[in-house]
Amino acid sequence: MKTYKKICAALLTALLCVPSLKADEGMWLLPYLKQQNIKRMQEMGLTLSAEQIYNPGQGSVIDAVVHFDGGCTGELISSQGLLLTNHHCGYDQIREHSTVTNNFLRDGFYAPTMKDELPNPGLVVTFIDEIVDVTDYVNAYLKKAKCNDPMEYLSRDYLTKVANAWYKKNRGKKPGYIVLDLAPFYEGNKFILSISKEYSDVRLVAAPPSSIGSYGADTDNWVWPRHSGDFCVFRIYTDKDGKPAKYDPNNVPMRPKFHFKVNSGGLNEDDFVMIMGYPGRTNHFYTAAEVAERRDIDNTVRIDMRKVRQETMLAEMRADEAVNIQYASKYARSTNAYKNAIGSNWAIRKMDFEGMKKDQQAKLTKYATENNKPEYIEAMKKIEEMVAQRADFRKQVWMIDEGLLRAVESVGAPVLDEKTFNELKSNADKRTKFINEKYLTYFNKDYNKEVDRKVTKAMLTAFINGTAPENLPAVLRGVKDINGFVNNLLDKTIYRDASVLESAIINGDYASYDADPVVRLSKDVHALHADVKGKVAGFDREFARVRKTYVKGIMEMEGEMNVWPDANSTVRYTFGKLKGYIPRDNVYYGFQTTMEGVMEKEDPTNPEYTLSPKLKDIYNRKDFGSYALANGKMPVDICATTHTTGGNSGSPVIDKYGNLVGLNFDRNWEGVGGDINYLADYQRSIICDVRYVLLILDKYLGAQRLIDEMDIAK
Repeated sequence: MKTYKKICAALLTALLCVPSLKADEGMWLLPYLKQQNIKRMQEMGLTLSAEQIYNPGQGSVIDAVVHFDGGCTGELISSQGLLLTNHHCGYDQIREHSTVTNNFLRDGFYAPTMKDELPNPGLVVTFIDEIVDVTDYVNAYLKKAKCNDPMEYLSRDYLTKVANAWYKKNRGKKPGYIVLDLAPFYEGNKFILSISKEYSDVRLVAAPPSSIGSYGADTDNWVWPRHSGDFCVFRIYTDKDGKPAKYDPNNVPMRPKFHFKVNSGGLNEDDFVMIMGYPGRTNHFYTAAEVAERRDIDNTVRIDMRKVRQETMLAEMRADEAVNIQYASKYARSTNAYKNAIGSNWAIRKMDFEGMKKDQQAKLTKYATENNKPEYIEAMKKIEEMVAQRADFRKQVWMIDEGLLRAVESVGAPVLDEKTFNELKSNADKRTKFINEKYLTYFNKDYNKEVDRKVTKAMLTAFINGTAPENLPAVLRGVKDINGFVNNLLDKTIYRDASVLESAIINGDYASYDADPVVRLSKDVHALHADVKGKVAGFDREFARVRKTYVKGIMEMEGEMNVWPDANSTVRYTFGKLKGYIPRDNVYYGFQTTMEGVMEKEDPTNPEYTLSPKLKDIYNRKDFGSYALANGKMPVDICATTHTTGGNSGSPVIDKYGNLVGLNFDRNWEGVGGDINYLADYQRSIICDVRYVLLILDKYLGAQRLIDEMDIAK
């Protein structure tokens, strides 16, 4: 009997120490890998130790992962600093190097020698040098500084001062290439400092044409199955001593402490995979009230307003190819967040996130009551009250942002204040600079007045119908004739032409300028937006305080090591399996796509699905070399149960041996709700299979020297 009781007690203890999470959930912190997940990962198939994954500067996996250009992730794939990331992450650099005669976006690019690799001023990548828990130091610093305002001490600007002070005290003088990022975790219950080395000599080496790198473009965004070769290749250079340095033709390729071997043999469904990268933002500590707010205000306003704009633009784009070219990128930018909001609301409703959060809050209430922690109950009550109190202001902000600021181009016109107007009036050089750098940048080749007319009429109609009269910008109050208002706005404005605007500045006065219809609309909208945003911000200070208390309660109840902190653009790891899913009844998506799907989607009339003759020839000849599957088909993309979000673009996807099998580039729309609550049955990371990368480098770009430079593992 005693033995039985001991066994039960041991089992209970073990269960209490296991993270109370669904399989594959979480964006975890690397310093706690050993305490949290390494055993579970090894049980799933991982052969690496915690030290082989995270031991900065000692030749572990973390030494091959970079934060790319501040918003993406990349990975080293050779002993000479060869770096892989997504095509869409390197898009700006590829575009900057493109010309009419050498259009690398259209045709792709490959540097046949290192001397031909192209420098990219302004592009930087950073490597983690050290991650330090500095919570005690920060709390002591705040106490000494008598700083208890969360709007101040949670800001990255304030924390930068704290980071510099910590570094000076604990590490001495900071070299110029060291970058400090001190960030709050768990709503400010913890502070962790990332110390990184920054490299600024990063050169473009290879990129597929956009017809491969962004195949499917906007239509396939957030969609699985996918058929995109979303990759490009750079190289990091250092000075002769191996230290970060500005671009210099005499710099040498980086000699990293670790780089990934490339798995050219592929994996099977249910095989273990791990991802490391820099996810941007999640909100998995939302309360039930915040989930409802996200669903009913943020997402709903975005969906409703963008749908109006997109339908209007699309009708014009389909009717005129010139308009299609002008508005393609505007349409794509709009639909990106539109699809995200739809997917988020789908998940919130289907999985009853509001109910899940209510259950969690009930659990915390019980814990707080039993442990005499009334502050946790009070925090939840206060959050619910403030969400209700700010609802009207929050909806107004979202309506103005989505219905006017992002949708009506005239609202974004470069409007002058009186001081600047008078400066331009008397200074020809400043006036010319304003026209060239402000006016012509805004009303550029991609602006179409007649399309703007139709979009503006549609958006003002939707905005006015969805807004209480007293909440309208002054210029829109009492407007009955939308057609007449918009026609006057676009036809009578001095902004209709650069020469007319310049003449109005030279020959007119500010009162006349200020009465212009575009000026009045822009000023009134921005003034109202600032006013309402200020009212919403009035809740932020108290909100930050009580959310810190609420999350502290969750950490205390669940155990800190069992709870992962929300993403905040700091390095994380996630793990799971390659696996398909069932998006709806009687439909199944497998985990692997092939070039058959690339060919099936081809549409010569649609630039999103246009294929080059060279790629079709490779397919028709089945010239796949050793990269093909056992059945002879050529793999393109894969999907996994890993927990990712924006910022994970370009992240390395590795197998149980630590070899690279692909690079993450997207999520499925059914999984975007994972930013609030992980969706085990639906959430999938979309990954470019590294075998497709190798095929394109080898057979399409002829980059044999790059293949030879890699360590290929079968």
